Amino acid sequence: MPMTAPIPFGARSTASEVLEELDLKGRTFLLTGCNSGIGAETMRALVSHGAHVIGLARSLEQARKACARVGGSTTPVACDLADLDSVEAAARTVRALDRPLDAIITNAGVMAPPKLEVRYGVELQFLVNHLSHFLLVNRLVDRVRERKGRIVVVSSSASIEQAPREGIAFDNLDGHRGYKPFTFYGQSKLANALFAQELSRRLKGRGILANSLHPGAVGGTHLQRSLGFPFTWILPVARRFMKTVEQGAATQTFLAANPLVEQCTGGYWKDCKVAQGHPLLDDAAFAQRLWTVSEDLLRPHVGAVG
Repeated sequence: MPMTAPIPFGARSTASEVLEELDLKGRTFLLTGCNSGIGAETMRALVSHGAHVIGLARSLEQARKACARVGGSTTPVACDLADLDSVEAAARTVRALDRPLDAIITNAGVMAPPKLEVRYGVELQFLVNHLSHFLLVNRLVDRVRERKGRIVVVSSSASIEQAPREGIAFDNLDGHRGYKPFTFYGQSKLANALFAQELSRRLKGRGILANSLHPGAVGGTHLQRSLGFPFTWILPVARRFMKTVEQGAATQTFLAANPLVEQCTGGYWKDCKVAQGHPLLDDAAFAQRLWTVSEDLLRPHVGAVG
C-alpha cells in the first residue's frame, strides 16, 4: 500500500485542515448520514472547497435541511438504511442524476440499540451499518470514476474490541442466540472493514481505492442516541476527552479527497494514518465469505446484487 508522501495530519486535525488549499470544483461525492455529526461536517467541508455533494439522509426532509445548512452545490436524497426499498430507490435517484462519482462515503450508522430488532431476517445493526451500504455501493459502483474514484467505509475500533470471538457470527446474524448490543455493533463494524478490504481487491483493476476507518471517539453526534443508562450519565463527562465533530470527520474527508491517499487502498485508518485493524482483515477468504453471505441475504428482497 504505497504512500506518495508523509502525511502531516493526525488525531487533532480537522476536516477543513485536511482539505486546505484543495480545489474540489467539478468533483462529486456521495455521502450517507449527511444530516448530523461527522457526516454533516464532512459535507460542509467538501462543499466549502467547491465539491458537489449528494447528501443522503433517512428522509428527504432531513436531507434537504442538511443541504440547505451548508449551501453550495448539493443534491438531497432520501435513503432509509433500515428499509431496503428505500436504499434501492436512493440508488435509482442517484443514477438518474447521471453524474460520475469521485467518492462514495458510507458514513451513516446505528450503535447498540438496547433491545434486539430484526428486519429482513438479520439484526438491525448488521442491516443498517453493513448490508444496506453493501447494496448501495454495489448498485452505484459502476458510476465511480475509473482510476480516480474512491470508496470510504466508516468502521470503528469496535470492530477490533467488541466483535464476537469468531469475527462474524454467521450462524447468529439475527441475534437469536443472545443479543448483546455492543457485540453486534462490533460485528457490523468489522463487516464494514471487511467489505472495504474485499472491494479493494475487486476494484483493483479499475484503479478505484477502497479504505475503511475508525473516526475516533467523537462527542456531539447522534450515533449515541440509542444508548441507555449508564451511558447517558457518563457521556457528558466523557465528551470532554473525545474528539470534536470537526476532528472526527477528518479521516473520512481525508480518504475521500486528499491527493496524499493516491495509490493507497485496502487499509484500515485512524487519525489520518494507516492503523492496525482486526486480524481477520488479512484473511481474504473470510472477506469473500462475508461478501457471498451478504449477497445471499439480500437476494430474496432485492434480487441479484453483483
